[in-house]
Amino acid sequence: IQNIADIISTVEFNYSGELLATGDKGGRVVIFQREQESKNRLLSRGEYNVYSTFQSHEPEFDYLKSLEIEEKINKIRWLPQQNAAHFLLSANDKTIKLWKISERDKRAEGYNLKDEDGRLRDPFRITTLRVPVLMPMDLMVEASPRRIFANAHTYHINSISVNSDYETYLSADDLRINLWHLEITDRSFNIVDIKPANMEELTEVITAAECHPHQCNVFVYSSSKGTIRLCDMRAAALCDRHSKFFEEPEDPSSRSFFSEIISSISDVKFSHSGRYMMTRDYLSVKVWDLNMENRPVETYQVHEYLRSKLCSLYENDCIFDKFECCWNGSDSAIMTGSYNNFFRMFDRNTRRDITLEASRENSKPRAMLKPRKVCTGGKRKKDEISVDSLDFNKKILHTAWHPKENVIAVAATNNLYIFQDKVN
Repeated sequence: IQNIADIISTVEFNYSGELLATGDKGGRVVIFQREQESKNRLLSRGEYNVYSTFQSHEPEFDYLKSLEIEEKINKIRWLPQQNAAHFLLSANDKTIKLWKISERDKRAEGYNLKDEDGRLRDPFRITTLRVPVLMPMDLMVEASPRRIFANAHTYHINSISVNSDYETYLSADDLRINLWHLEITDRSFNIVDIKPANMEELTEVITAAECHPHQCNVFVYSSSKGTIRLCDMRAAALCDRHSKFFEEPEDPSSRSFFSEIISSISDVKFSHSGRYMMTRDYLSVKVWDLNMENRPVETYQVHEYLRSKLCSLYENDCIFDKFECCWNGSDSAIMTGSYNNFFRMFDRNTRRDITLEASRENSKPRAMLKPRKVCTGGKRKKDEISVDSLDFNKKILHTAWHPKENVIAVAATNNLYIFQDKVN
């Protein structure tokens, strides 16, 4: 029986790809570090091992609203490395923390005012002045909270995104987006507020938000209605009026009871180039050119065979699952998750796609992953899996792609899998 606290809720590589952070439902952050390649250990090229584990958030109770605040980590975002230490932002439903992760391999010895065991010395016994010296010790990795950004969100935080100026970041909840300065914790600027005066008139919520990778004045946010708004902070302090509005007109022939639910966008990600953005809805991934608002330039079906199963997916609440998506380092391929521990990769140049499975059975080290196929009806071929035998409790919501190499991280419930291109 798996422990609920161990379920991974976010996965994120840092800017170099040398570190990989995961957050879980128990409020913990685990950081993995890539092993340096050595001449005699070529086979284990690029294995990731645990580098640091710390409790980022604790469960809290809001006494004014009589609400429990979960410790679950919703998002982790790294800051670019400026010195020997690493910094990351981690957020639960209400509070964002800036953590510093640093190494210590020396300690000071030879204090004047205290003995080696730490007890204070009698001042009258101190007759000589010693100069403390730094002695080597076993490597310690320390995580310390440097800033706590609290009390700015009435609703649950779903996104944090570091701006390209590297000194501000935004955080989004269901109805509002706030802009923070990394040095200032007691105030933030509200830049989007879609809360209606009367909450009974509420028709949509914000589902994700992200800063542009190169233009620090531009950000996008997606909505539960399947639309994306691009805003420019130079235009106005409160970005209630968007600069661009991306929406694909609905095909009337495919309209059904579930159309609105499955069109809700669960994730939005700019390409590294800043020219495109990708959105994930329940059944598909779409790539948009920022210069064209009326329809996406590419659409990829993730699991079209589920369209006929929407009724049962609605009954077991799976239809509300929030799948994330990610780009590879050169923007030539994209990845997103599915059910049955499947994840999908699409090559944008060749338009080829593949389904792979992350599971204990086929994850022996250095074993090749075999492509999977799902059959929808008729006769099932030997290697195919029938739609009806898919396990909807095994879902891959969170994936990450190394920023420079073909190394991917896939979170399957409480297991983290790291796959890489086959080594020649």
